[in-house]
Formats: sequence, C-alpha cells, structure tokens
Amino acid sequence: MGDEGRDRFEIPNDVRSMVEAGLEQARKTFEGFLNGAQQAASSIEGRNVAVRSSVRDISSKAISFAEQNMTASLDYAEKLLRATDLAEVMRLHTEYVQSQMKALTEQASEIGQSMGRATMEAGKPKD
Repeated sequence: MGDEGRDRFEIPNDVRSMVEAGLEQARKTFEGFLNGAQQAASSIEGRNVAVRSSVRDISSKAISFAEQNMTASLDYAEKLLRATDLAEVMRLHTEYVQSQMKALTEQASEIGQSMGRATMEAGKPKD
C-alpha cells in the first residue's frame, strides 16, 4: 500500500446516506427552532410596548448569530463527509476553526457594542 492509499478513506454509501439524512434533519430542526425563537421574540415585543429597541436589537443579533454559526457547522460537517483524504480533512478543519474564531470575535464585539448602547439607554433619565 503506497502513501496515497494510506491517507485515502471512503465512507460507505449507506453510512454517507444516513449521515446526509441526519444533517438534513438537523437543518430542518434548527430552522424550526429559529422560527419559534423569532415568533417568541415578536410575541414578547407585542405584549410589552416598553421593550426598548436596544433589547430587541440584541435578541435579533443573538438569533442571527446562532443561525450563522449553526449553518457554518452543518456546512462543515457536509464538507467533511465528502473529504477524500486526511489532508483535505485537516484543511477543512483548519479553515472552519479559523473562520469560526473570526466570526465569534466579530459577533462578541457586536453584542458588546449593543450591550453598551443598551446600558447607556437604560441610564438615561426618563422625560
């Protein structure tokens, strides 16, 4: 067995089909979760007019970030499923970790800025 054969691996078709079906179900379940979270947020806003826009902004961003992160994770899993050798797996993993670290840093910054604005808003005297 040469070096090329040692690094290659294949996922059996029945296992691949089962994983693909699981990933599709996970995507559908997550979409349902997001729809429910968005409806709950809208419902809360509808019941309490006093909810400040900054709180809605933070909630909206958190849901959006969760969606982005879950989508990235599911996309990563699909790419891993199609990887043909160990080098590709390692490349995909490195790219995923780097992109998620960048995304999480940006997301934390945005949430922090929104929290700062919400704190400033809450501290303002009422007219």
